[in-house]
Amino acid sequence: MKLPLPRSLFARLMLIWLVGIALVLAVSFALFVGERDRVGRSALFEGIAQQIAATADVLDRLGPAERERWIEELGRRRLRLSLRPLPDHLRELPRNHPLVPALRAAMPERDIALYVHHRGEGPHGALLVTVRLADGSPLHVRLPGIPPTPEFSLPAPERLLSALLALVGGVLVLTWVAVRIATRPLSRMAEAARRLGEEPDRSPPLDTRGPTEVAQAAGAFNQMQQRVREHITERTRILAAISHDLQTPITRLRLRAEMVDDDDLRTRFQADLDAMQALIREGLDYARSRDSSAPLQPVDINGLLEALANDAAEMGWAVAVSGRAAAPCPAQPVALRRALWNLVENGIKFGERVDIDVEQTAKNTVLHIHDHGPGLPAEELEKVFEPFYRTESSRNRETGGTGLGLAIARNLLRAQGGEVSLANHPDGGLLATVTLLGGARPQASR
Repeated sequence: MKLPLPRSLFARLMLIWLVGIALVLAVSFALFVGERDRVGRSALFEGIAQQIAATADVLDRLGPAERERWIEELGRRRLRLSLRPLPDHLRELPRNHPLVPALRAAMPERDIALYVHHRGEGPHGALLVTVRLADGSPLHVRLPGIPPTPEFSLPAPERLLSALLALVGGVLVLTWVAVRIATRPLSRMAEAARRLGEEPDRSPPLDTRGPTEVAQAAGAFNQMQQRVREHITERTRILAAISHDLQTPITRLRLRAEMVDDDDLRTRFQADLDAMQALIREGLDYARSRDSSAPLQPVDINGLLEALANDAAEMGWAVAVSGRAAAPCPAQPVALRRALWNLVENGIKFGERVDIDVEQTAKNTVLHIHDHGPGLPAEELEKVFEPFYRTESSRNRETGGTGLGLAIARNLLRAQGGEVSLANHPDGGLLATVTLLGGARPQASR
């Protein structure tokens, strides 16, 4: 049966901390108990080694007859001494047994061997130490009650280092998990907010699953996102409706202006009506650019730019194209052409000549549209993308336009996954950088 997780973020973090601290304490306790056992075994083995060394020194001073009489008396406590030949059923232990270093420290000048004696000593046998006396005769010391194969342990410094690493590692893992759980919803919300700012119509709603606090925040964000979309849609719909409905009275005014006898007055009427007609047309185009849902299809950027340059040449504009795209880009052909045309037209109005450079990267196709005009103040490089915004130098009727051209271009490019930004060129003029989806295709290996 799967236990349900706590619903709140606070409860989940508390659970992680409690479980993590319990694990860290358990590991620390296990290391402490192991270290205590190691210290106890070391003290035991050192005591045994000192006692065997003292016994061997005493036997060295006794003659053969006296040794047999004193052998039982010297090994009465916990040592079983024998001067007889080695018994059968012995197995020599390796030199890394923890008793061997203690014996060598206590008797560095003597030959020492360590065996396991199995006969009559239980299932695991008993330790048997063989020491050479000064005259070369062997002394066998049996150690009943001491397991012949105790658990080998690391030296004290290494065990302390292991304990420290275990504690630090446990705290680090615990902290990482807790911080990850706490910050992951914030990262998702930050990414969703960024997408909402860039593409409010295409940003998906946040997942409302997870802890209670995260679910509440995600639900509030989704509600806000929906209201923003509704507000944008309503504003665009109102703009489209006003622009459409104004065409009828403008047409009537144009017919009535034809009946004006004064030629100069009639000309001024027609000029004002033309400006109003252009504004309405741009308003409709802007409204449509906010609702572009045409499917993406491969577009030959090289052919599109060549066609734009030819159309500009027919209008007497100086437009030069350099560089080539290595592969088609997924885009909306009509919308992309309109966006690029708006950028070229804007550059011609203020720069008289436009240079377009094509750059192909691994992921994108980048177009650099450079005019040779006066450029813009840094604070206006982003403002000019706002609807109906016009710079101080563009408020006359001949060059000012309606202030929607760049806004339409950005909307059309963003609707197909692209982006456009402005910057002042180091050599003078304004540089519009258009980033489109689709990079260079990797070449097949031969």
